Amino acid sequence: IASLIMYLFAEFDDAANLLAANPDATTISIDEPVEIPKNQHGRLPEPGREEDDELLGTDDSDKTELLAGQKKSAPFWTFEYYQTFFDVDTYQVLDRIKGSVFPVPGKNFVRLYIRSNPDLYGPFWICATLVFTIAVSGNLSNFFIHLGKPTYHYVPEFRKVSIAATTIYAYAWLVPLALWGFLMWRNSKVMNIVSYSFLEIVCVYGYSLFIYIPTAILWIIPQKVVRWVLVTFSLCLSGSVLVMTFWPAVRDDNRRIALATVGTIVLLHALLAVGCLAYFFDAPEVDFPVPIIPAHNGTTVITKSQ
Repeated sequence: IASLIMYLFAEFDDAANLLAANPDATTISIDEPVEIPKNQHGRLPEPGREEDDELLGTDDSDKTELLAGQKKSAPFWTFEYYQTFFDVDTYQVLDRIKGSVFPVPGKNFVRLYIRSNPDLYGPFWICATLVFTIAVSGNLSNFFIHLGKPTYHYVPEFRKVSIAATTIYAYAWLVPLALWGFLMWRNSKVMNIVSYSFLEIVCVYGYSLFIYIPTAILWIIPQKVVRWVLVTFSLCLSGSVLVMTFWPAVRDDNRRIALATVGTIVLLHALLAVGCLAYFFDAPEVDFPVPIIPAHNGTTVITKSQ
């Protein structure tokens, strides 16, 4: 006990001598944890930097992407390599679908949902569901339009499935491939701020097509005004996801090139939606052959179709 008392007095004397020499000095007890102030030697954040980090991604997100790439160590010709692209759970897929249907202004879709774990599971099944939805809804729409006409005989058009599959999968893969190549070329020539991988771009395009699934079901309604209102609404939602994702990647480029790039992205997206509506649902009326009914006296009577 006596030695402990002597040690405490010695510590008190040292603190008193320190305060006498420097009144502004700060003393701490050996029992108290030492807190290191944050950003002690760092620079003050620049104005607008937080917004850029939010839109383009920070160093942490880049490290996460690099670590995710390091996990894919299997050769590309093995099944294990492609298995990593489908390593997502239901909650992640639903969260990404929700993010594509309800885009948040000023938020980057890749930054919030994709970069931590890009996948092909959601885009593949969204495109497959959209193919069958458009094909089936187009057949039903054609049936309801001609329902009640005595000269009409319903024949299912199975070729619409193959046409829809070719169109949608070509759009969901070839357009991201072209955009990825263009962004890589522009970043190497003009800037090196942010770059999206091909898998991330495919993810964005795949999930942006989800809104067209319920829209295609509602296109069965035989009213052109309702159909065009639906396609406009869906185009605004899905197009805004693409614009908010790819505008930060090109906004520091030449102004005309940046606007032309974003305009081309929106134009191709609009052509897909309008083309599907025009071909599968707003097809021109087909004149059915008028049946020839033989009369009892040996002559033929041509009935007039209404």
